[in-house]
Amino acid sequence: MEEDNLLEEALENVRKDRTATKDLLSALKTEISSSLTNHSKSGIVAAKYVETLQRSNEQLIKIIAIIKKEQTKQEDTSLTTSEKDSIFELIKETAS
Repeated sequence: MEEDNLLEEALENVRKDRTATKDLLSALKTEISSSLTNHSKSGIVAAKYVETLQRSNEQLIKIIAIIKKEQTKQEDTSLTTSEKDSIFELIKETAS
């Protein structure tokens, strides 16, 4: 299914972005701790990296919600008691 491929691609992209961002943040932490860079300037950059990670978390949550919604749609094909009662009433009315 096309949607499954798109979801898988989105997940892969999120994973790659997270890895790259974590690597960049780790390198920046090293620079900051060794005083190779100014804290005030690099702090802004670090905040952007953390923001990127936060957005990727939100993307993952949205993807999980989509997958769960699809699974629920596929699994829940049974009728509720109320739906069964309504059908039974329709049958009785039609038979009368």
